Amino acid sequence: MPKPIGNAQIIVNGLWNDNPVLRQVLGICSTLAVTNLLVNTLVMNAGLIFTLSMSCLTVSLLRRYTPMRIRMMAQTLIIASYVIVVDITIRAFLPDISEALGAYVGLIITNCIVMGRCEAFARNNPPWPSFLDGLAVGFGYALVLLTIAMVREPLGFGTLLGYRIMPEGFTPWTIMIMAPGAFFTLGVFAWFIKAYFPKTGEEKKEG
Repeated sequence: MPKPIGNAQIIVNGLWNDNPVLRQVLGICSTLAVTNLLVNTLVMNAGLIFTLSMSCLTVSLLRRYTPMRIRMMAQTLIIASYVIVVDITIRAFLPDISEALGAYVGLIITNCIVMGRCEAFARNNPPWPSFLDGLAVGFGYALVLLTIAMVREPLGFGTLLGYRIMPEGFTPWTIMIMAPGAFFTLGVFAWFIKAYFPKTGEEKKEG
């Protein structure tokens, strides 16, 4: 029987060792789509963290009562329920951001990070570790998106959270608000992490 993972290790794995974007290359679609403006990124991150943590908690609570043959359908239904809550909330309180994010909020339902953690961790672990794992992985995802957004928005618009921070006369880099700019920024960031912070042998075993 495998040794239970401690709370601290769950957090470290989610934020760093098994970071969904940098280490596992998951969730790339939303990473490229919503990181041109920091405010959009913040809202998307909040939605995914809520959905991921609550979905993991719910899947764990129901794991003994969910037949194996329908577990994937049950997990999808659970995730979809939380995504609907997130979508309705954003539409009600942040209509402009909801319009800017478009279909990407709804696509959280099929986000491989959410489904992956529900299937790989929450289905086999108690509620609290599952909830903590969802939070940690969600924040690991958010840290990457926020880093990319803090590069793309200033270079693409000359602003940060809507406030101008670049000097007078700065010419915005149009490519930074387009998909190629997102690919480039993410690629450089991922290369830097892998080159200067490679996984150790112990981390690979834990991952």
